[in-house]
Amino acid sequence: MPRATNNPASRARRRRILKAARGYFGARSKVYTVAKNTLEKGWQYAFRDRKFKKRTYRRLWIARINAATRMEGLSYSRFIHALSQKGISLNRKALADLALNHPATFKAIMEAVQR
Repeated sequence: MPRATNNPASRARRRRILKAARGYFGARSKVYTVAKNTLEKGWQYAFRDRKFKKRTYRRLWIARINAATRMEGLSYSRFIHALSQKGISLNRKALADLALNHPATFKAIMEAVQR
């Protein structure tokens, strides 16, 4: 009886990895083991950086809100505290968008908070 190696599945697995590694430099796109290692590392970075992107954007929004509130003579932390005291529930993404693209609306929110 001949030896069975499950060749079709193995070839398909290698082809799938090499297709995903297309465009990489040198052996990273040609040699299966090198391509597999490179792809796995890239997928690790992708997973990590999807989480990191959320942190980065939050920092950006806070910086924008802080800049806008300081122009009105208030610090970021006091502004956020006053928002929660007044019961205004706007998230940082929306506040940063208002501060950047609609300064009149943001100024109205600032005045509502300072009263």
